[in-house]
Amino acid sequence: MGDHRVHLAATIAMPVYGRLGDLLGHKALFLGGIGVFLAGSVVAGAAQDMTMLIIGRAIQGLGGGGLMITSQAVIADLVPPRQRARYMAPIGAVFGLSSVVGPLLGGWFTDGIGWRWCFWINLPVGALALAVGAYALRVPRRAVKVVFDYVGFVLMAAAVTCTVLVTTWGGTQYAWSDPLIIGMAVGGLLTWVLFFLSQRRAKEPIIPLWLFRSRIFNTATLIGLLVVGIGMFAIIGYLPTYLQMVYGLSATESGLLLIPMVVGMMATALPSGRLMSSTGRYKIFPIVGTVLVCAAALLMSTLDTETPLVLVCVYVFLLGAGLGGTMQPLVLAVQNDFPASDVGTATSANNFFREIGSTLGTAAVGSVFAHRLADQLAERLPADAAGPVGDTHSLTPALVHSLPDKIQDAVILAYQHALTPVFRYLVPVFLLGLLLAFLLPEKKLADGNDDDPEVTPAVQPGETGPDNAEVSAPTGR
Repeated sequence: MGDHRVHLAATIAMPVYGRLGDLLGHKALFLGGIGVFLAGSVVAGAAQDMTMLIIGRAIQGLGGGGLMITSQAVIADLVPPRQRARYMAPIGAVFGLSSVVGPLLGGWFTDGIGWRWCFWINLPVGALALAVGAYALRVPRRAVKVVFDYVGFVLMAAAVTCTVLVTTWGGTQYAWSDPLIIGMAVGGLLTWVLFFLSQRRAKEPIIPLWLFRSRIFNTATLIGLLVVGIGMFAIIGYLPTYLQMVYGLSATESGLLLIPMVVGMMATALPSGRLMSSTGRYKIFPIVGTVLVCAAALLMSTLDTETPLVLVCVYVFLLGAGLGGTMQPLVLAVQNDFPASDVGTATSANNFFREIGSTLGTAAVGSVFAHRLADQLAERLPADAAGPVGDTHSLTPALVHSLPDKIQDAVILAYQHALTPVFRYLVPVFLLGLLLAFLLPEKKLADGNDDDPEVTPAVQPGETGPDNAEVSAPTGR
């Protein structure tokens, strides 16, 4: 549950950091995010009980959510969109690398010098990042008096909390028909409605509604929600356990088999960054990337107990290649459609909805898989099989591989037949993402040359142009 609270805190923090960064300046928020993350590491590392550990992890999430947003906004402050592609591509690759290496490093610390070093190691690294950022980072400063949207923040936090808890607890700790789940679902829907209504009246809204006037923002955000949010987190969330169950691998070995995904991300993210910088065009990359993700999901749906591990690695590589060609071009497309003063707000909103998509997608996949697994176990297990074997919530790789061969084979086949078809169920979602990728408006990436009429940044409502005439909101030309 601790990891869910980290995700919850990071998701809530994203739009706040983005909006405040645009108002106050991104450097202060970037350094503040590092400081909050380090504070959370200290609390978690010194934890004497589970409550303190969860609090520390939640504080880490508040800092980490800010770092994810402000790091991209800082690059936007320093580099024009056309050249920015070269710098943004490695961020996507590093994100994928950390999602694989982080758990492996955590396991190594836990088995060796102790789990607390999962947190203590952040202190010297974070202190170095803090010092370098404070000394070397030179970004534009803002001199704006901030009127923080407290009402919007409380409503957003309540909406996100209800959404995450419903998707986390529903079908696992509680039945979907449980009054608690139904109540939180209704409460979440109500607070979402109230939140967006509040943004119409707020002086400095956390997620300004004029963002949604941009076709580029709407389309790119939906693609990210469907392809990256669901594609990466839903598939990668279940594949390591599948490898442990079916192939008898250790947790470390199954994590290492995700490295081809990182290699695939780098193989497409870095060249696509160079091509976007040289051509100023980005639309082709989400199209190709979504096709690759769709192909990877189809291929993964054909996995069985006899599939060679090398073939699994090829499919994982293909998934990473698709994600690498999709993630950063979408962020660049959004940033390119707004003026520099609103880049943080647009970037944070884009990431925020992608995280919501990952939460909903992972929950949907988990619910379908759990029901299929229960049916498969009931069908394949002998009638006299007892104990926790028939309980899908208690089924672990260690338990499965300690069972008699006959029951073990039945459970492995049940797991394989329950999960792999779910990958095929995701294909229509990715096809919808592909359709949106074709519909994504393309606006040539600005290179800092004001003489190019095709790369003039969009302007938010209320701003005035050179002739002091008010201009309209971005429309995603």
